[in-house]
Amino acid sequence: MDCTIILEGKEIKAKANSNLLWTSLDNGFYIPNLCAIKNIDKPFASCRLCFVEIAGRPGPVTACTETVSDGMKITLHSPEINRLRKSSFDLLLSNHRVDCGHCAKNGNCDLHKIARSENFKLISKHLKTIDFNLPVDSSHPLFSLDRNKCVLCGKCIWVCRQNGEDILDFAFRGISTAVSTFAGLPLSQTSCNSCLACVNICPVGALYLKKPQREEINV
Repeated sequence: MDCTIILEGKEIKAKANSNLLWTSLDNGFYIPNLCAIKNIDKPFASCRLCFVEIAGRPGPVTACTETVSDGMKITLHSPEINRLRKSSFDLLLSNHRVDCGHCAKNGNCDLHKIARSENFKLISKHLKTIDFNLPVDSSHPLFSLDRNKCVLCGKCIWVCRQNGEDILDFAFRGISTAVSTFAGLPLSQTSCNSCLACVNICPVGALYLKKPQREEINV
């Protein structure tokens, strides 16, 4: 059943009870996000970047956890929305190693896209950066895992359960939370089937393909 919503003052036809974030994105209205997965039953809502305002609600809500209904009026930009998005962005950067010049996702990173869209800086002036200097797991022949660049979106864990061998999960708690394999085994010692779904879904440079080695040429 279709309904009509007012998105940034524009009437949009949408499917009733469809996800607000994806309805917006599909209609050309960008809302910053890192953890959103289309058609997932229970959104993670972990990045806390997709705040919007809905008329009649007491305060901003995350678009990924809302469904649309007829007559809904949604605001995508306001001082309060900007404040919340900026706070979430700064928190993500507080333990994210910004190394764009040497990053495999340079030019194709969702953090860059968000920074450009919202006019945010990739280096926070409000929070001190904590670099845990975690070791990079390069044991797999095809890809590497750099936890220093992970934003804990959970996408790799979800897709590994859907398409792979369920080898990834969150380990530890609080500020020490990290994506890990069971018992912290190197990727090469797990049952990874090399589907590369985790690499393809990673929004930043935490999971990346290794550069192919040049074959030696005999002259």
